[in-house]
Amino acid sequence: MFEVFLKEVKELLRDRKTLFFVIALPIVIFPVLFALLALLASKTTLEAEQKVHTYYIANAHLAPEFEERLFYHKSFKPYEGEERFESEQALVDAVRAGKIDVGVVIPNQFELGQPLTEQSRWQIVFNDAQSINFVYKRLETLIYKFAAQIRATSLKALGVPQSQHKALLTPIAVTKVDTADKRENYGEKIGAFIPYMLIPLVLMGASYPAIDLGAGEKERGTLETLLLTPVTRTQLVLGKFLTVLASSIACAVVTVSSLAVWIGIASGFGVLDSIKEAFASVSIWDYVLIFALLLPVAVMLSSLVLAISIYARTFKEAQNYMGPLSMLVFVPIVVSLMPNMSLTSLTAWIPITNVSLAIKEIIKGTVDYGAVAMIFVASALLAGALLTCCVRWFSRETVLFR
Repeated sequence: MFEVFLKEVKELLRDRKTLFFVIALPIVIFPVLFALLALLASKTTLEAEQKVHTYYIANAHLAPEFEERLFYHKSFKPYEGEERFESEQALVDAVRAGKIDVGVVIPNQFELGQPLTEQSRWQIVFNDAQSINFVYKRLETLIYKFAAQIRATSLKALGVPQSQHKALLTPIAVTKVDTADKRENYGEKIGAFIPYMLIPLVLMGASYPAIDLGAGEKERGTLETLLLTPVTRTQLVLGKFLTVLASSIACAVVTVSSLAVWIGIASGFGVLDSIKEAFASVSIWDYVLIFALLLPVAVMLSSLVLAISIYARTFKEAQNYMGPLSMLVFVPIVVSLMPNMSLTSLTAWIPITNVSLAIKEIIKGTVDYGAVAMIFVASALLAGALLTCCVRWFSRETVLFR
């Protein structure tokens, strides 16, 4: 078995494609890709926030002070065309036509300086599908500040001392006291995305070598030669399996190590300092637990991809089978990202979902070690069953010589 393993490893190390997918791609391309995506996202967000948006106020004469505030705001400029949009529908049509970016409708009943008899409802017209919701927030803030000024004037006219305005308008102030520490907060927000990255990496690291060791051997006609050697089929398939498993784990370890190095470099320039500080309390024991949970997952996925590869007639056919498998792996990971999904006695038995939830709890620092032990046992039993099926699959002549 180990002779087969060493032979397969040597062949994979001679294959430039394998080295690229397992080593070069995780070390260089993934971190660079993530950095470019982050740079592009920050750049587009900054450009969108700095863009000056064209506005139009219907019935602007009813609130000249608000119009003046909006005129001098750095993010807005008035519409300079000849057309007039004095109704909600006219503003909707103008926004859809691209003549303005946002419109404000001041109702005809609004009279500045008059005693307030009822609530005045202003409307902000914009296209929320264009991801400019912060424009709405800015306008809403301006309107609330203008409303606060009107409120203060009205209360003063009623004879209420200014010192009592705050207590009268907000008799009870609520202060949030968060019992979660920084690690738990960050762990809840981004801890669920760590398995979303790690488990697909485990699958990717196993897929290419498995295709080459199964369908690739068939296509090259070397599988028959291996079967003639004085090695049992069980030893042969286990040797191939160990090669696929080693490649799978190596891909995940190399990628995570590479990302850790890049994050350390970014932290040296003052970037991601808060995240680095939050995860400083994650101990070596926690990382060992994460690796221990990923190990049976790697065994599961390596067994599956090797069985698929052995079944396929050609390299291309095996690649076609890997697509649906990738989707099936993503589904339980996505389930773990759903709101209110937590590690319970029920979710602890759902394959891959249980590991994803456990990794999130480990990152948060709120893990139940009893549940982790249960998950490890359940995953190990499933991994053993899948490996047994893979060995039996390899022993069938109808599979090997399709």
